[in-house]
Amino acid sequence: MAELFVNQAGHYAEGRPSYPPELFQFIASKTPCQDLAWDVGTGNGQAARSLAGIYKNVIATDTSPKQLSFAPRLHNIRYQQTPPTMSIAELESKVAPQSSVDVVTVAQAFHWFDLPNFYQQVKWVLKKPYGVIAPWCYTMPEVNDSIDSVFQTFYNTAIETYWEPARKLVFDKYRSIDFPFEPVNGVDHTGPFEFVNEKLMDLDNYFTYMRSLSAYQKARENGLEFLSDDVVEDFKRAWTEDGQDQKVVKFPVYLRIGRVGNM
Repeated sequence: MAELFVNQAGHYAEGRPSYPPELFQFIASKTPCQDLAWDVGTGNGQAARSLAGIYKNVIATDTSPKQLSFAPRLHNIRYQQTPPTMSIAELESKVAPQSSVDVVTVAQAFHWFDLPNFYQQVKWVLKKPYGVIAPWCYTMPEVNDSIDSVFQTFYNTAIETYWEPARKLVFDKYRSIDFPFEPVNGVDHTGPFEFVNEKLMDLDNYFTYMRSLSAYQKARENGLEFLSDDVVEDFKRAWTEDGQDQKVVKFPVYLRIGRVGNM
């Protein structure tokens, strides 16, 4: 699905939220070793950067070279462009040897994957039995009642039509995804576990986030501009009601997490 995000790679890097430290701390607490993390669908490396502060080494892969060009260069992150599907031989050469990875993470990309094929790869690279897989997604931004109401109207009347079917899994908070893994230590289910990310935004930042949405880009490719002058004015009125240029925008985050077990 890399082609969906090529056109807005710059918007994506600038406008998308990062993820809360509590999310990574929770994941790390469930991995007995912190030697190697594989961040799949890394995009511009938002999750990889946080993982690099915990794990000794991170391999961050994506099918889009344009997305990878926006990723931060850190000494313990290796970025690797990969094909949409990989053989075991390619997996070993491009990612990691068998049973060598402590955690596989997928930030806001899991719903695009061919999951049966991906699960085979995950089970091959993860250490047995405590290697962990941790995909997560976040849902729509929350600011205040006035702005959220305008956003909901914008969404219901325009953007919803142009979401790919896979986005329904995000709206369901990944609850309905087949997830054939064991609960990690200390919990009795595989999620979703909820976290919240907060990002300070002004209205321009908020619009940049909206323009990074794949549905918005797909609509534009069909000749439709849903951020019309009238819609922009509606957002401006709602945004300026409280007289504050910058606002805390909340993104609910939903994590599935499990361990590979002995297979």
